[in-house]
Amino acid sequence: MKINSYVLFLSIVAALGGFLFGFDTAVISGAERQIQQVWNLSDWSHGMAVAIALYGTVIGALFGGIPADRYGRKNSLIWIGILYLVSAFGSAIAPEVNSFMFFRFIGGIGVGASSVVAPMYISEISPAKNRGQLVALFQFNLVFGILVAYFSNYLIDLSIAVDSWRWMLGVEAVPALIYTLLVLKVPQSPRWLIAKKDDFETAEKILQRTDPEGVDEAIRLALEEKKLSRVQVGFMALFHSKYLKITLLAIMIALFNQLSGINAIIYFAPRIFEMAGISAESALLSTVGIGAVNMVATMLGLYLIDRIGRKKLMYMGSVGYIISLLLIAYSFSGGQISSSFLPVFVFMFIASHAIGQGAVIWVFISEIFPNELRAYGQSIGCFTHWILAAIIANVFPFFANQFGAVVIFGFFALMMVLQLLWVRFKMPETKGRSLEEIQKDFIVKNA
Repeated sequence: MKINSYVLFLSIVAALGGFLFGFDTAVISGAERQIQQVWNLSDWSHGMAVAIALYGTVIGALFGGIPADRYGRKNSLIWIGILYLVSAFGSAIAPEVNSFMFFRFIGGIGVGASSVVAPMYISEISPAKNRGQLVALFQFNLVFGILVAYFSNYLIDLSIAVDSWRWMLGVEAVPALIYTLLVLKVPQSPRWLIAKKDDFETAEKILQRTDPEGVDEAIRLALEEKKLSRVQVGFMALFHSKYLKITLLAIMIALFNQLSGINAIIYFAPRIFEMAGISAESALLSTVGIGAVNMVATMLGLYLIDRIGRKKLMYMGSVGYIISLLLIAYSFSGGQISSSFLPVFVFMFIASHAIGQGAVIWVFISEIFPNELRAYGQSIGCFTHWILAAIIANVFPFFANQFGAVVIFGFFALMMVLQLLWVRFKMPETKGRSLEEIQKDFIVKNA
């Protein structure tokens, strides 16, 4: 399935927000131990210093849809780049923990808003036949950002002896500046122009370049959708009986994403390896392996998502989650499996996430909502994702010390059994259908 080169360029630029998302999320793993030592933080204070970016992410996810809806996807992407830039500089030069948390919070707002706006923008410019792959570029860039952050942390740790954590955080300013400049070159979303501005002429010109084969059908279905959508559109419309089923789908996929324990591992990977008796230097190097496995498995998911569909990837990921999480728990239990195998089990977990939830979540949420409601729908899904991520990152150091790894990873495995059941009985397939076809089907069924 050949991809239009112009659409590919626009998708890559928007997906660079995912690179910054991944980099910002993972870079703290190399700095968190130094930060705790420098400012002599307790477990709870340390957890808050790490999780504060995620609380900013919650705010960005919850409210990111508002400017995207009012001022357009493009303008929102520009401001997201500026937030990343300010956060990188501010975090690197912070003199004490409170100012550090302030700038990390700002970066978190950028991450949250990016998870709302970038997949939404890509889905709205993409032809139906390539939409899964193109939106999944956001996830690919996300995991590439994680890999680069881990590798950057490792190199900086080797080469800089004093305050290396400041360099780890500050280097993010370079890709943030590049991203912001590139976003200036992308057009507005054609679906936003239709839904919010009634500007069919400009939208058609953009669609002629992004989806020349489907432009007439896209315009026709967009007009039909506007006629079908009789409910006043706003955040509360998500909970109207017509849209509630769609809203619950977004909430549940986001809920299960975090109940897998993915952010606990991404944020605290070196600490988890050290809990199993692996040396600090080897633990930091092992995180580079996490990033590499994540990227390779994401590439496989990206290749398969428009070929075998969203549900089959979720089945594969769910089964892999359950097996790998049980093995991680067992390796901490003192059983016959040596803890030296822990990195292998963590790599299995990361691969399961990347090919399943990682590849699917942003695509699925960006597909299921009507054009006029997509910004709010993307926000509710991302808000659910990030509020759970913040809570888990905040409490993980405390619960790891209080209950141990066996209980924690056993709990995550149980949650993935529930996810498998949800995928089997509740999750619809959206592969190969235009956004308007998907939305028309949902609206008619729930009318």
